[in-house]
Formats: sequence, structure tokens, C-alpha cells
Amino acid sequence: MHPSTDFYYTIDREGEAEFKDRGSRFLAHAFPLEDPVMFKEQWQKAKKLHPKAVHHCFAYRIGLDGTQFRSSDDGEPAGTAGKPILGQIDSRNLTNTAVIVTRYFGGTLLGVPGLIQAYKTSAALVLQTVPIIQKTVEIPYELQFDYTRMNDVMQVVRQYQCRVITQEMQLFSILRIGVPKNRLEEVLYRLQDLRNVEIRDLLPK
Repeated sequence: MHPSTDFYYTIDREGEAEFKDRGSRFLAHAFPLEDPVMFKEQWQKAKKLHPKAVHHCFAYRIGLDGTQFRSSDDGEPAGTAGKPILGQIDSRNLTNTAVIVTRYFGGTLLGVPGLIQAYKTSAALVLQTVPIIQKTVEIPYELQFDYTRMNDVMQVVRQYQCRVITQEMQLFSILRIGVPKNRLEEVLYRLQDLRNVEIRDLLPK
């Protein structure tokens, strides 16, 4: 994913799929993810749901610069599970997406090529069950203004389809918004045109 793009692809809901090979069952679970902490909760949930399963392998990618990702073989031979799962996420150019594949061992060893194929297929199957959506890359901004400017500010927010993240209404209102990257110049131009509206970029410096 290149930082200069205006859009990214992700999944918009959870999905489940099952793959069987020589007695082993592979249960795949895909879900949207924006935060590694949330991933840990989902992984613990999978382990509780399937206490008799032998492996809970996974991969996820989050963020827009392509650097935030993790994969785990969870006791399977190195490179046979996490990487093939991540490969399926990447082949669809997805981000903010996680897949956990839980394996129940069926008594027959599948060997390295068999395992790679099984985890790859499980991840591919589950990603086929969930809609892939295109989302706009947003730049976070904080606006501070006198509450009398509320209508003018909200008009700009609605016109350019900015997302309201948080809103605090007092004598001075504080609005945090996600501005679509491809409309940023227009939005800032319109907001700077409004009197008594303070604009602050929330991107980490």
C-alpha cells in the first residue's frame, strides 16, 4: 500500500470458513482490525472457543504504510501457516484485516507442502466470504470554534463527506473529524474562510 493513495481496501465484517484435509480441520475466521490490542482479544477468544485445537495460526496487516503486520505459525513448522495466511491478505491488497486459522489435528501428518496449501486455502476461502470494500484515506483534524459557527462548520463537514470522530459542545465547541485525503485542500480552504475557527492537524509528527 503506497502512502500517496487516496483509498484502501479492507473487509467490512467478520467471516468464517472451514477446510478439511486428511482428517485435519482448519477453521478460518476473518475480521476487520484497526488495533493490535483488539487482535489479542480475538485470538484469546479463539483459544477459548476451541480448547482442544492444536494450533491457532494467524496473520494481520493494519495501517496504510504497509509496515504494521504480524504472522504466527503457533507451533507449526516455520513458514507453513502465518506466511501463507498473510500472503492471502496481501494478494487481495487488503489492510486493517486479520485472519486466524484454528487447526484440529486429524491423525495424519500433512508435511510442509500440505500445511502451506491447507493454511493458504483456508485463508483464501474465508476471505471469499466477506465483502471487500474501498475506504477513503482520512486525515484527522481538530476544529475549535465558537458554537455560533456550528452550522457553517457542519455544512463543510457534510458537503465534503468528512467523518465526525468526536464532538464536544461547550461555549467553545471541539470537533475532531476525518477529512478525505482527496478533498483535503478544498476542505481546508473552506474552513480557513470561516472566521473564528481554529484548525489543528492531528497527524503524528
